[in-house]
Amino acid sequence: AELLESAVTDRTSAIVVNSPLNPAAAMLGDGELALLARFCIEHDLIAICDEVWEHIAFDGRAHRSLITEPGMRERAVKIGSAGKIFSLTGWKTGWAIADPSLIEVIAKAHQYLTFATPPNLQNAVAYGLGKDDAYFTGMRADYQASRDRLAKRLDEAGFAVLPTEATYFLSVDLARSGVAMSDREFCLAAPEQAGVAAIPVSAFYEADPVDTVIRLCFAKADDILDEAAERLGRFRQRLVGENG
Repeated sequence: AELLESAVTDRTSAIVVNSPLNPAAAMLGDGELALLARFCIEHDLIAICDEVWEHIAFDGRAHRSLITEPGMRERAVKIGSAGKIFSLTGWKTGWAIADPSLIEVIAKAHQYLTFATPPNLQNAVAYGLGKDDAYFTGMRADYQASRDRLAKRLDEAGFAVLPTEATYFLSVDLARSGVAMSDREFCLAAPEQAGVAAIPVSAFYEADPVDTVIRLCFAKADDILDEAAERLGRFRQRLVGENG
């Protein structure tokens, strides 16, 4: 609450809320949603809610949108993505749900931002959203199994794996893993020296970045996950040996 109040001014008209959150793989809880709702109402703010990972949550967690909080139906925009739900990230096809007064403004902006959206992709998305719940529960179970597999292999290789509540990414704390390199240094060296690509989490910061955490994608086949963890483990051993 203190951080929110310190950020808002009399010129603030909207906030952006991302849950589930990439790259932290975290989700907002009921208390945090209630806090955000009260904050938006008290300061007369619109909440732009990026919820593209809403169907990829693990360990029995259920995503709940800020738009469902009391008083938020008229002041929240819920954004979804078929690319994330159906593993078709290249399609860049999604949707926005909001009160008619907000949708009218969004539609006007969209008219000038997007030249065309292929109707065949829209038809395919409608087909996918109409699938039985079993599709979505099965998808989550598959991703969770992949998450658990990679996390276990990395843990066995000496890496400190951070909690992953949602998305198909997990993060590793290099400092806690005994690796005396920044995330950027590690991610530049890993493809050449280990044959594995990762993302430095510091790239997501505008200022004062955390620079000891890397992000890995576990939306891969089991044999690829196993090989990647083995390669990273050997790479870590070399680095720890050099520093120790």
